[in-house]
Amino acid sequence: MSWSPVLLSAQVTAVATLLILGLGLALGWLLARCRFPGQTLLETLITLPLVLPPSVVGYYLLLALGRGSPLVEWLGLRLLFTWPAAALAAAVVGLPLMVQAARAAIASVDPALENAARTLGSSELEIFWRVTLPLARRGILAGLVLGAARALGEFGATLMVAGNIPGRTQTLPLAIYDAVQNQQYGAANRMVLLLTAVGFLCLWWVRRLER
Repeated sequence: MSWSPVLLSAQVTAVATLLILGLGLALGWLLARCRFPGQTLLETLITLPLVLPPSVVGYYLLLALGRGSPLVEWLGLRLLFTWPAAALAAAVVGLPLMVQAARAAIASVDPALENAARTLGSSELEIFWRVTLPLARRGILAGLVLGAARALGEFGATLMVAGNIPGRTQTLPLAIYDAVQNQQYGAANRMVLLLTAVGFLCLWWVRRLER
């Protein structure tokens, strides 16, 4: 088994996890603590990648990152068929799990505790870091682990926007697909067992956090 897909998957998952953490915390807090017009629409759009086929999610990303898109024309970002594109695709499919868990965890924090901190002169940022986040940490961490595990196993959207280039964009799921196509079942078995073990450990840890 080549270690290139393993190392690339670790790199892609690490970057995707950072994106999931930042965006997931912000969106989870926003949906749990604020009420605004269009909130239902925003919640639906965030959750949509969970029910859409990965190829459809990848196609939307292909449109967003392809020629003529604002990211390319205004910002000059060229991400298609690079590992950052794979990281972005992984973050998009993992983000809904983080947002749902973070929203539920933050909503479970008693607002009276936050109001008490306000009466003592704490700013909103201090309240979030010293009151809300510590009390909601287990649910947030569980969502982050699930989002990272989903990002690690992403296949369809990654194939659409990053391709399957060995040594450059070929992550473990893509390498498994290639190994099966080439009838290299020994290598496929080892990679499948590795991903299965990681997924099992992630789910086991989440169940421990829920207790």
